[in-house]
Amino acid sequence: MVVRINKDLHSDKKQNLKQKNKSPRFLKSRSQKHSRIRNIVNSRSFQEKFRIYTGEKLHWHQVILRLKGTVIPAILPWMLLCGGYAFLVSVAEYFGYLSSLRDIKSLPNVILSLNIVLSLLLAFRTNTAHERFWEGRKLWGAMVNVVRNLARSIWIFIEEREPHEKEDKAATARLVAAFAVAMKLHLRREPVNSELAPFMSQEQYHALQQVNHSPLQIAFWIGDYLQQQYENERVNVYQLSDLQKMLNDMVDILGGCERILKTPVPLVYTITLKSLLVIYFLVMPLGLVHDLGWWTGLDMSFISLLLLGIDEIGSEIEEPFGHDPSDLPLDFICKTIANNVEELISKPSQVCKERLSA
Repeated sequence: MVVRINKDLHSDKKQNLKQKNKSPRFLKSRSQKHSRIRNIVNSRSFQEKFRIYTGEKLHWHQVILRLKGTVIPAILPWMLLCGGYAFLVSVAEYFGYLSSLRDIKSLPNVILSLNIVLSLLLAFRTNTAHERFWEGRKLWGAMVNVVRNLARSIWIFIEEREPHEKEDKAATARLVAAFAVAMKLHLRREPVNSELAPFMSQEQYHALQQVNHSPLQIAFWIGDYLQQQYENERVNVYQLSDLQKMLNDMVDILGGCERILKTPVPLVYTITLKSLLVIYFLVMPLGLVHDLGWWTGLDMSFISLLLLGIDEIGSEIEEPFGHDPSDLPLDFICKTIANNVEELISKPSQVCKERLSA
């Protein structure tokens, strides 16, 4: 009797559990849980990180091909040259021209020493290039913050007593965003182009095409506007001081980026690394050919792919302001800045006045 009651209770619990699992509330909760887990997994994928980094949504193989496309074409001729040289070494070994190399006992030690030296130099080169890349990213991150603060302060601090003053204030806020765009073009050594036209008047755009340093000219226009507002008693001296400080910070950030751009890795270091790589690729097949035979060419092609690829990656990221996929996403950053400024100046000025009076 007790056993039957226990079985009935177990059957009731099992039936209740099945009904609970089939309820819409439980199914929705389980679906939300699976969705959260899927989102967490997707956020770890490198295509999602590439989308966050550049704003472009690509498939994983497109990301790989785009990143490889900047490295492989640069090193492919050298990789084929190393493989061809190693194949010639295999031919010479096959006909017995390199039999005397078997008696050189120090050859493996020479190759080992070159391995250690090259590993240290390549690691140092990569770390140095990454430091330059990361410093450039920090400077552009600071630029985003300063632009937001300066545009917001201009929109809030400067009073509007005439109808046209709001348009002048909006035009100056757009000039703040134009400074970032002009800085991007300046760092890429590109002339003033149509990217800057939406941020300024036609007169300013044509005047900007005649100057040598467009970001400084834009900074001059912003500073001149701020000084005029102080003389017209639209801002007080403390507000003017804060606005000028943020403008000076933008110019300082520009100088920091120019320091990275105009101070490359010392040429003597690059020449030394290239010379050691050449020596290594000349000596390495001589130590491998006795054991690998005809596979020496393929093995050397793979080794040269690794070493030259690491060296080319360092060369690519040490100049972080270009158009390569591994460079800083300056177009995406400038687009974000422009959107932030446009969203700010779309707010009614009456709201800003109410905040000031409060």
